[in-house]
Amino acid sequence: MLMRITVTWLVLSVAIAITAGLMPSVEIDGGVLALLGIALVVGLVNAFVGPLLRLISLPVTIMTLGLFTLVINAALLGLSAALLDVFDVGGFFPTVLAALVLSVVTTVLWFVVARLMPVPQSAV
Repeated sequence: MLMRITVTWLVLSVAIAITAGLMPSVEIDGGVLALLGIALVVGLVNAFVGPLLRLISLPVTIMTLGLFTLVINAALLGLSAALLDVFDVGGFFPTVLAALVLSVVTTVLWFVVARLMPVPQSAV
């Protein structure tokens, strides 16, 4: 379980770094330790605040066929940036675009990690 948490943290760190490299509005002040801290805060905000926001916005998400999830992800990314001095994502539309890029990059990285690290079979 500790290995899974560590890999998740590193994948999110790399995804945030790639997103910051691709998006001029996403700024990270600091080095690798700042990036790891940003990934930790983003992960914690997604874990604790994310489910509540998704539950509250469920009717709107259903009416928009899931597109409102992008707005929820942008709100979570903006909240993470508001909590940190070393992380800035810009205004509303750059944050929505950054959330989209971060989602795509994270998905691609998880696909690569899944190919490189096979999941061990559980003993039954």
